Amino acid sequence: MTIHLYNTKTRKKEVFQPINPDRVTMYACGPTVYNYAHIGNARPAVIFDLLFRLLARDYPGAVYARNITDVDDKINAAAAEQGIPISEISERYASAYHQDMAALGVGLPTFEPRATHHIEDIIDMIARLVAGGYAYVANGHVLFDITSFPEYGALSGRDIEDMLSGARIEVQDFKQHPGDFVLWKPSETPLPGWDSPWGFGRPGWHIECSVMAEKHLGDTIDIHAGGQDLVFPHHENEIAQSVCAHGGQTFANYWLHNGFVTVNKRKMSKSLGNTLVVHDLLKDERGEVLRYQLLSAHYRQPLDWSSDALTQSRRTLDRIYAVLRSCKEALGGLPEPSSPGEPFLEALRDDLNTPVALAELNRAARALGSTDSESERERLAAELLANGVLIGLLETDPDQWFEGENADDDEAIEQLISQRVQARADRDFARADAIRDQLTAMGITLEDGAGGTRWRRKD
Repeated sequence: MTIHLYNTKTRKKEVFQPINPDRVTMYACGPTVYNYAHIGNARPAVIFDLLFRLLARDYPGAVYARNITDVDDKINAAAAEQGIPISEISERYASAYHQDMAALGVGLPTFEPRATHHIEDIIDMIARLVAGGYAYVANGHVLFDITSFPEYGALSGRDIEDMLSGARIEVQDFKQHPGDFVLWKPSETPLPGWDSPWGFGRPGWHIECSVMAEKHLGDTIDIHAGGQDLVFPHHENEIAQSVCAHGGQTFANYWLHNGFVTVNKRKMSKSLGNTLVVHDLLKDERGEVLRYQLLSAHYRQPLDWSSDALTQSRRTLDRIYAVLRSCKEALGGLPEPSSPGEPFLEALRDDLNTPVALAELNRAARALGSTDSESERERLAAELLANGVLIGLLETDPDQWFEGENADDDEAIEQLISQRVQARADRDFARADAIRDQLTAMGITLEDGAGGTRWRRKD
């Protein structure tokens, strides 16, 4: 049951060795709730939900914390723009995030701490950093002195000057070094704030995650995860303040980061108008199809989102559900999930190799669709469903999956038949046979004749 993970910190794939196998600890940076989540926000939620499923299978005592940032300048700006209370903005979009992620099959973490519920803990950690000489007070702010931490920059692998030249860093004349970052800053009405030894104010973003990880998981945790965009400065800053607050102890042993999502080979941005909001995508597509698409590329690689790729994900799930529907009819019901197949498990244990895992999922579906043995059908169906439970797919009843979907089904069938006709014309008979097998698995019978190919659904 060895799991291998690529560690951003060491830049290599390593055997996962937990600090305490009875309580494996994992933290992932969650949403800042000022708007609906876009598909780029959804990728880490789905990926690290899968990682936790895998960890919990091998280590039943595993715990997972994913925070909610509910005090932030973006939230303040959204509230001011809409003329409503800040708390209303954060509650509205925290609720929307939960609903949208649930539609993608993302389970709730063990702990979901909110920054505003940990203000006293935040003040305590800042006080420790000030007392230890790692932070200083200037102009009503408390700032972390990055020169006090010699290992600053080790995660991203760049020296301080390189990082500063490539990042957006707010430079104020009261900073001792341009890279020093805010732990606490002053607030004035109507901005949110709390009393502290340094005056009425609110926390900086980076300190929040360090405190919530410490509070719920401990001083040193097994895994810290997040998007590639968080390596610097967010995770770099988390390491600095956590290590210094904990007397030099390692903050996290394994750092995992997922790649960016592009749309038709272009970066998502407001200026391009191509930001894909999950809440809107769910109006036209099932969450399971979106999840399949998010898992289709290896998590460390970029994922390009396109309508063609989404259509392919939908058709793949249609085909697998058609196999399950036929199996359900043959057996008078589907069996309970058993255990995932070993090749499927091995793929996920190899640094969450979801492309290979999904290929195994499809292989298992083809095997199920081609067997005539009742006992083998039951065994294969139980294994296929177990694969689905682990990866967060195939958890809908097959009959419900196809309700109201005949129009889309017909179009997909016609396209597959056209591809088969072309394959035969090209004398690519292996491809033609594979398409026929796919249609058979979908419950479609083909009739080739002089007038072309006709099709019908099996009774």
